[in-house]
Amino acid sequence: MSKYEHILFDLDGTLTDSGPGIMNGFEYSLGKMGVDVPDRGFLKQFVGPPLSESFEKKLGFSPEDAARGIAYYKEYYADKGVYENDVYPGIKELLEQLKASGKKMIVATTKAELMANVVLDHFGLREYFDLLVATDFVERKDKIDVLKYAIETAGVDVKKAVMVGDRHYDITGAAHFGLDSVGVLFGYGSRQELEEAGATYIAETVDDLSKILL
Repeated sequence: MSKYEHILFDLDGTLTDSGPGIMNGFEYSLGKMGVDVPDRGFLKQFVGPPLSESFEKKLGFSPEDAARGIAYYKEYYADKGVYENDVYPGIKELLEQLKASGKKMIVATTKAELMANVVLDHFGLREYFDLLVATDFVERKDKIDVLKYAIETAGVDVKKAVMVGDRHYDITGAAHFGLDSVGVLFGYGSRQELEEAGATYIAETVDDLSKILL
C-alpha cells in the first residue's frame, strides 16, 4: 500500500481535460480586447496558470486591462467554457479505488471556487473528495495559498501526503510545504517542465498514476 494518507489533486489538466474550454475562453477574451491569436497552440500556455498571471505576465496587460480581459474570459467560461471539458479516461475508476482504500482526497486548484464547484458537480466527482480548496481572489490567490489552506483545514501530515498535478505550479507548491509530488504527462505540462520543477514522480498515464498512489 502507498504510504500516502492524503492525496491532493489539481483539477484542470489532472482530473479533467479542461483545455478546450479554457482556450476558447481566452480566444473570446483576446478577441474582445483586439488581440490577434496566431494559432491554437498559442492558447495552450494559458491552461493551468492563475488568470491574473496569464493576462499580466504572459500577455503583458496592465492591471486595468487584465481585469477587463479576465471579465471577458469569465463571461464566456461561465456560460460555455466550463462545460467544454471531460474527465480523463480512467480517473473515476482510480478515485473509486483510492476512496475504497481509505485515502483522504482533496481538490487543490487555482480555478475560481464557483467554477470548480460546477465542474465537480457536473461530472459527478464531488463524492470522492473530502475537501475542495480553490481560489477566492482575496486570501487564496495562487497555488501556495491554496495548499496552505488545504493543509491547515484538513490537518494534513505533509510527510504522508502527495500533490498530483500537470504544471510546475503544482510541483513547486508541493515542495514549498515538503510534500511529495506526482507530475502527470496526460495534462498540459511537459516532462521537462515537471522534472525541472522537481517532481518526485512522473506519471505518463492514469495507469502509471494508479501504481504510484495505490
